[in-house]
Amino acid sequence: MKLDIPQKYKFIKTILIWLVVFIVLLQVAYFLIETVETKRLEKEVKKQVEVVKPEPVMLFDINVDSYNVVRGEVRSGQNLSDILTSKGISMTKVDEISKKSVLVFDSRKMKVNNPYYFFMNKKDPSKVEYFIYEINPVDYVVYQMGDTIQVHKDKKPMETLTKTASGEITSSLWNAMAEQALSPNLAMDLSEIFQWSIDFFGIKKGDQFSLVYEENFVYGKSIGTGRIFAARFVHAGEEFYAFRFTQNNEDSYFDDKGKSLKTAFLKAPLKFSRISSFFSNSRFHPVLKIFRPHHGVDYAAPTGTPVVSIGDGTVVAKGYQPAGGGNFLKIKHNATYTTSYMHLSRFGEGISNGTRVHQGQLIGYVGMTGLASGPHLDFRVFLNGTPVDPLKIKSPPTEPIAAKLMKDFSLHRDSMMVKLKK
Repeated sequence: MKLDIPQKYKFIKTILIWLVVFIVLLQVAYFLIETVETKRLEKEVKKQVEVVKPEPVMLFDINVDSYNVVRGEVRSGQNLSDILTSKGISMTKVDEISKKSVLVFDSRKMKVNNPYYFFMNKKDPSKVEYFIYEINPVDYVVYQMGDTIQVHKDKKPMETLTKTASGEITSSLWNAMAEQALSPNLAMDLSEIFQWSIDFFGIKKGDQFSLVYEENFVYGKSIGTGRIFAARFVHAGEEFYAFRFTQNNEDSYFDDKGKSLKTAFLKAPLKFSRISSFFSNSRFHPVLKIFRPHHGVDYAAPTGTPVVSIGDGTVVAKGYQPAGGGNFLKIKHNATYTTSYMHLSRFGEGISNGTRVHQGQLIGYVGMTGLASGPHLDFRVFLNGTPVDPLKIKSPPTEPIAAKLMKDFSLHRDSMMVKLKK
């Protein structure tokens, strides 16, 4: 007998079945979600507890963690052989190293106090893996030890920054630089740039300077200054400018109007017929009849021949030496050059100590006063107080900025002027 289930119970049965299916699916979904979330959390925790490995410490592009590094400095009298043998390297090996390095670096040029480094094997502390010598703050030479010696030069990464500086002189330019922790090299560079227009031995309290220059850094540490791009110097109330500019493939300095800061010397202080005696460290003196230095050039010329100054300058000495140069003059042209003129028959009108003279100005006349065997001019040139051959001094170029470059120069000058006046 077939049991007849009422329709309403069939409907309830269907609902219950679907309810069970829904609950099962809900549990499956919960399980899947929980699994995924658990894995995500595990990853997050793993990331948090993961130890970050430190960056390796590098020196000369070598990982120092792998070596014991021993630093030293070249001592007076030391050479490459002395330094290497101090670490047990045999003379045979030293000889091989010297031969391998001859085309890379001349070890005879190692300088006292320059640093060097031994990279020693950690497992065998007596074994040298690398020897490195610093040629200068940027360049270094690497000696890689091993069965085959390898030698090469390399450079540290250098960063160059453009900087500005300015100041007022209270005692000296050197001190004014030091007060602002500026490199003393800048004082030397400024004196060279303006040597043709300013006597830096005569700068005064209240003089001012400003400059745009470059400074070089290695690993954030300053290793010195480079080029000066522009400079302004106020001396005794007068402004002087210098702008570095390239013309004819040569860098030089020009003033704000495009004129060269360098002033050429005349080739000779007079019109002469011949040179009777050249610059020499051992010349036979025609009067004394002995050999002795003659640090000048003798121009043979008739008595009374006009003598002129080879450049602008100031007379710093005027006098008479009976057993020497007779009537003589000394003219200081700048902080670098001084010239002297001897055996003059007489001086030019108005010439005395402290007189400011100009290039080509008459300063005296050829004669034979003092110790002389005939009329001539003994002409001498001193570079920083040391006599040099007048015929070999290089007269600096004096060409102004060419017309075709004037527009470029003006733009450069104006941009630098803004920086100088900041």
